[in-house]
Amino acid sequence: MIKICILGEIGSGKSFIAKQFGYPVFNADNEVGKIYKTDKKCYTKLNKAVPKYILSFPINKKEILKSILSNQRNLKKIIKIIHPIVRTRMKKFIYNNRKKKIIVLDIPLLLENKIAKKNDILVFVDAKKKEIIKNLKKRKNYNLKIIKILKKFQLSLNYKKKKSDFIIKNNFKKHTVKNSVKLLKKEILYK
Repeated sequence: MIKICILGEIGSGKSFIAKQFGYPVFNADNEVGKIYKTDKKCYTKLNKAVPKYILSFPINKKEILKSILSNQRNLKKIIKIIHPIVRTRMKKFIYNNRKKKIIVLDIPLLLENKIAKKNDILVFVDAKKKEIIKNLKKRKNYNLKIIKILKKFQLSLNYKKKKSDFIIKNNFKKHTVKNSVKLLKKEILYK
């Protein structure tokens, strides 16, 4: 099984590109959303860690954001609770898809949390700052302060780019991106 790990800046289009490979995708952000909606144990732990903000189940993302904005240390508390659950779900996803030719991991803190293995293929999504900002502003929960806080937890983009096996340009034009992914997929499969 080939594991393709997608790296890049917040809002660079990693999730869209991950889907274009046409193989199972583990999207960590989506998993976190599911955890907030379904995991009562997680709610109990978060309620204990940030009781002023996490008030009801299912967990409201706005409560999470408020807690982070009020005190950045709350993000560390949340990460400590959420990441092990996400990691367990990722391992289950990998196991369930072990017979697939390729799987794609779309995990924002992949390198930071040392999730990538030696033989994984790292693909960096490169996009222009202006396009990224335009893309981010389309998001429902767009909040520049939160994005800046999250970036503090990430390794530099230059480091991620250097570590990557491939760089894919995202100009946010579906047709171009789909073609780029198709070519990249061929190169990976016949390497």
